[in-house]
Amino acid sequence: MLLRIKPHNHPRPSEITPESVFRNRRLFLGQAAAAGLIPALGGFSRQGQAAETLDPLDAPRSSVYTFDEKEVTSYEDATSYNNFYEFGTSKSDPKRNSGAFEPRPWAVEVEGEVKGAGIYAIEDLIKRYPLEERVYRLRCVEAWSMVIPWIGFPLGSWIRDLEPTGSAKYVEFLTLFDPEQMPGQRRPVLDWPYTEALRLDEAMNPLTLLTFGMYGRLLPKQNGAPIRLVIPWKYGFKSIKSIVRIRFTQTQPMTTWNVSAPKEYGFYANVNPEVDHPRWSQAKERKIGAFFKKPTLMFNGYEEEVADLYRGMDLNALF
Repeated sequence: MLLRIKPHNHPRPSEITPESVFRNRRLFLGQAAAAGLIPALGGFSRQGQAAETLDPLDAPRSSVYTFDEKEVTSYEDATSYNNFYEFGTSKSDPKRNSGAFEPRPWAVEVEGEVKGAGIYAIEDLIKRYPLEERVYRLRCVEAWSMVIPWIGFPLGSWIRDLEPTGSAKYVEFLTLFDPEQMPGQRRPVLDWPYTEALRLDEAMNPLTLLTFGMYGRLLPKQNGAPIRLVIPWKYGFKSIKSIVRIRFTQTQPMTTWNVSAPKEYGFYANVNPEVDHPRWSQAKERKIGAFFKKPTLMFNGYEEEVADLYRGMDLNALF
């Protein structure tokens, strides 16, 4: 059965995504869609934000996680200035090179130390858990930031229903590995597929958003369609895009940027103005679309919600 939802040492790419699974993924999803197990995505439009042919995805706006409308980054800036190395290393590459990417239909495999292991169609998740629009600040390690209205639900809601075992301490996430659709993966810029991870308590924090849309519509390809994380108190590279697998583990997983450059990218990647990147100061940031820089806030301004997660830790060493 395709869908199972219950109530209530770094692997090589070939080990993570077996060739047979990778090559048959689109056939499998096509059959699932034909069987009605992955319905077409849709929704209701709140406002005509985008000229692209993306389906609207309506959700009530949070009264807690919001910003002055004047602070929100323009849709054009948010969708044309991106880090998504699967489509290239320049900020304009993701929008330019993602045309062949097919983000629908889509499913996510859950495995590891969890009772609810299985394959989950994302449309079922969208129907099962109430969506909310949250306006979060996202801070990039290169000292720029954006303020974006994201649409999703707290990842912790799903994790509770998945019932991790007592051995589960971390949650690992993997991005799709498909060089045919993602031309940036044809070059060994990183050790593909892209892998990220959180401690289980970080994944369960109410701020951690499993995200399907932005600006009242489905996620654009260059922004991580069709499903990504948004973790607003961490640097942007932790908010992994185009997720195909979630694994619950006992031990801390290896993560892509931490493996690639461990002195530059720590496992935690919490926004911290006192810990500089070796090539950039983190003391200030510039919001895309603004001229002047402003001081970087500890935990990106979400200190009240997340500081207790790291009480007693040396955040200079565990960066």
